[in-house]
Amino acid sequence: SESSHLGDCPICLLPLPLYHDEFTLMGCCSKIICRGCEIADRLREKEANLHHACPFCRHPIPETEEESDKDVMKRVEKNDPVAMTTIGRTHYERGEYGAAFEYYTKAAELGDVDAHYNLSVLYQEGKAVEKDEKKERYHLEEAAIAGHPTARHNLGCDEGKKGRIKRAVKHLIIAANLGFDESIQALKTCYKDGKVSKEEFATALRAHQAAVDATKSPQREAAAKFFAFYEDNKFLFS
Repeated sequence: SESSHLGDCPICLLPLPLYHDEFTLMGCCSKIICRGCEIADRLREKEANLHHACPFCRHPIPETEEESDKDVMKRVEKNDPVAMTTIGRTHYERGEYGAAFEYYTKAAELGDVDAHYNLSVLYQEGKAVEKDEKKERYHLEEAAIAGHPTARHNLGCDEGKKGRIKRAVKHLIIAANLGFDESIQALKTCYKDGKVSKEEFATALRAHQAAVDATKSPQREAAAKFFAFYEDNKFLFS
């Protein structure tokens, strides 16, 4: 199956899931670790009575948000585009759109795919910049070409709104092939409306399922159960 812009977990080497609650971005080394490897490493540390460290680079896990920010800023100083996008996202969440735009722009220049997607959002929303459909489209296309499923899905939606159904369907199929749930739902609607053939929809369904299955492992499933239990029983851990 095709691979998203996230690539593989550097530890188990399985494709990374698309959704942010299923992986962790390590501020110390900018590696994205799947939750399965994260939990397996925590258990190994506990058994061996080791200090909690990054599963990839073994840098100690920061105990405060301030320490975590310092780790990310060290990466920014080394011109790490992933770290720049992380800092940009922090500024965006605080409503500091000008600073977010600056970090995203530099990260995009260095080739970060998420930065291109985030810039498309700023141009679409008109935050820190004038609304600009051409620039929004440019950054969406850059992200989509590099395998960003949400960017690809958004291009499909945009084409659909403009009445270019064949183009819209092509974009949605590519995003569905990456395992993107919203695109398979949109294709389902297209099929019901007669805009997608039964054969096309069946092929997209199989490809979507194959992409989702490729991200699964017993270790990841165990981690998902652990995090679900944690969310439901936070009071036990406080």
